Amino acid sequence: MPASYQLEDLNVWKLTRNFRKKISVLTKTFPGCEKYLLSVQLIRSSRSVTANIAEGFGRFHYKENIQFCRQARGSLFEILDHLYVALDEEYISLESFNSTKNDVLICLKLINGYICFLKKKKNLADNSQNSN
Repeated sequence: MPASYQLEDLNVWKLTRNFRKKISVLTKTFPGCEKYLLSVQLIRSSRSVTANIAEGFGRFHYKENIQFCRQARGSLFEILDHLYVALDEEYISLESFNSTKNDVLICLKLINGYICFLKKKKNLADNSQNSN
């Protein structure tokens, strides 16, 4: 990565940031009784995704970055479960559920790709240290 590479340049962070915004809009449609329950859980989970990607990006070692990305991935699965609750409670339509689930799957693919990229960079770094 270039020396001037910033978090804001990271495609996985940009995509999950947009997804986080969608979740925020979606939760505003939930009934008031869910304001401090399901809505908060979804918002926290979506914020956890971008926060973990950001924290991992700020770490010095690839291994730490990968671990934070895995935590972000876990938060996406948590969001998926919360979406099933919203569907089961009829707070969202099947169409809205499927659209948002598709967004989750796209985010997962990008995070998985980023993790693979980091693993390759880690292996290259490890191999260059071993050859010295």
